[in-house]
Amino acid sequence: MAAPRPQRLSLELLAPARDADIGIEAVNHGADAVYIGGPGFGARDKAANPVSEIERLARHAHRFNARVFVTLNTILRDDELEGARQLAWQLFEAGVDALIVQDMGLLELDLPPIQLHASTQTDIRTPEKARFLQDVGFSQMVLARELDLGQIRAIREQVQQATLEFFVHGALCVAYSGQCFISHAHTGRSANRGNCSQECRLPYTVTDAQGRVVAHDKHVLSLKDNDQSANLEALVDAGIRSFKIEGRYKDMATVKNVTAHYRTLLDALMERRPELAATSHGHCRYTFTPEPEQAFNRGGTDYFVNGRKTDIGAFDSPKHAGLPLGEIVRVGAADFDLDTGDALRVVNNGDALTWWDRQGELQGVPVNVATPLGGTRWRIEPNLSKGQAFGDLKDLFPGTALSRNRDMAWERLLAKPSAERRIAVDLTLAQVEGGFELSLKDETGAKAAVRLPQAHEPARDAKQAEAQLKENLAKLGDTIFEARRVRLAMREPLFLPASKLNALRRDAVAALEAAREAAFVKLPRATPVEPPAPYPDDTLTYLANVYNGKAAAFYARHGVKVVGAAYESHEELGEVPLMITKHCVRWSLSLCPKQAKGVTGVQGTVRAEPLTLQHGDDTLTLRFDCKPCEMHVVGAMRRNVLKALKAEPMTFYRTRPGANSGTNAGPNPA
Repeated sequence: MAAPRPQRLSLELLAPARDADIGIEAVNHGADAVYIGGPGFGARDKAANPVSEIERLARHAHRFNARVFVTLNTILRDDELEGARQLAWQLFEAGVDALIVQDMGLLELDLPPIQLHASTQTDIRTPEKARFLQDVGFSQMVLARELDLGQIRAIREQVQQATLEFFVHGALCVAYSGQCFISHAHTGRSANRGNCSQECRLPYTVTDAQGRVVAHDKHVLSLKDNDQSANLEALVDAGIRSFKIEGRYKDMATVKNVTAHYRTLLDALMERRPELAATSHGHCRYTFTPEPEQAFNRGGTDYFVNGRKTDIGAFDSPKHAGLPLGEIVRVGAADFDLDTGDALRVVNNGDALTWWDRQGELQGVPVNVATPLGGTRWRIEPNLSKGQAFGDLKDLFPGTALSRNRDMAWERLLAKPSAERRIAVDLTLAQVEGGFELSLKDETGAKAAVRLPQAHEPARDAKQAEAQLKENLAKLGDTIFEARRVRLAMREPLFLPASKLNALRRDAVAALEAAREAAFVKLPRATPVEPPAPYPDDTLTYLANVYNGKAAAFYARHGVKVVGAAYESHEELGEVPLMITKHCVRWSLSLCPKQAKGVTGVQGTVRAEPLTLQHGDDTLTLRFDCKPCEMHVVGAMRRNVLKALKAEPMTFYRTRPGANSGTNAGPNPA
């Protein structure tokens, strides 16, 4: 007796969608799942979508057994819980496969039987936290971006039922997710409620304990973009099964490009390792070669996956500098000449060019007209903004290296249909009593068969009839299928009119789609363990982001004795850590005591003393916790922000209901 085949490990490529159209193209370009924001309560407040649009996306995705996850991942006030509960039911009824959640108060509500995934905002860095989230009913969880391969493996040892997810591409939040409150403190816009003002991308002047300037107007909290292209196999071996692309604000071209890039890499990995398989069905063909560098990026880093590295920051600019294009060889009164050094490198009207000025600042200008001069040279007439003169273009000299951060030819290519996703199917046309039967079987084993009553008419030319039948059967057109094999099961060569065969084929395809739809299985909701799993700690501070009474009750039910209120409850009015991050400014500036260890004449002279950040009137203190190798960015809430927020009528959880917060207090579980 043959040994049973080992179960294949399923891998999921999870792509972002700002809207349903982008989500549909993400599926077409190879996504196994798409995450998208609903009409409210998502951690990207400018990427909201009506339920009807999400339902349209889900219908398309499910044709390929791809999934749709909706972000319901802000922290919620008490007066928002009922609206969130109702939305969860609407999304479930619309066919959504899972909700991505941060607020544990939702687990105390009457939710539909829909799968729950733990948002990045839940800050999963330890095996204990991950195991707890699995035990309370989360089926999938995205681990902290800051983890290395060893830490991921340690989590996998503790988490066997839930799927581990990891960000593999896109913008990096410098803070541990859910552990950044600078936006709320400085602007009143809460990152935990989907409205981050990105204070981390601002320029800061860094001074040491003696007041000496260490860095002047540098974006020292701004990181390069995540790129795990080279680490996918290592991540699989460490236990990651879902590979997440960041970018619910990204445009259509970027999502197409980056999704196709990772689909290609994962397909190559699965081709090499047959024990791995995709969670969705079909395969993709593209009209372009994926180039993630063409998308907005600040340079790439694999962050901490392979250990701490010095060069993870985008300190000079948080903008997209683009790809090298060439060098300026002449500057005229209203134009300049560019030598690309490559005759195949074409400059287009509408391209955007960038360069670094002598102060290290990124400059840029769009191209109005690009005229080829022959060879590798181009004359560039810039598209100046209103009131701008050509002479205002800073430090544009012969010898200046130019890059291009917008390539119109590339954008035009991706504006067109750029992918086909097809499911392989075998077709068998059989001669049966009184007519013909067409049987279809797809690559997953789904089957359908339809019959056509038709007199059997002998073919005049057997070879020609057989060839025409096979050719017409394989014409699956704009369906989601493509013919893998076509077989004729005939007792004799027969003729079948093309019109009849086409109708039979259409009916068979419709029957196969119906069979696939009937076989589609909803993702199961995980059952929490009983008795309730104890939370790893018995005390929670504002860092736990508890903003409603239901969340406080959840933690109390799981053994937490003291539940602090979220920073948005305005109980932490003094200086506190507004950001906790694995990124270390001292390390990046080569001022870390660990870097000096063993260096003669330096060891012992460098200490992890606090540094100060200054931007405008805002001052932040950097404190360094060297044992876990973390940095705390310390500051206080602006008075004008607190005053403005006091005027808003809200109901939320407070640890101290009697505190003068200027708002209505939520219930206190104590």
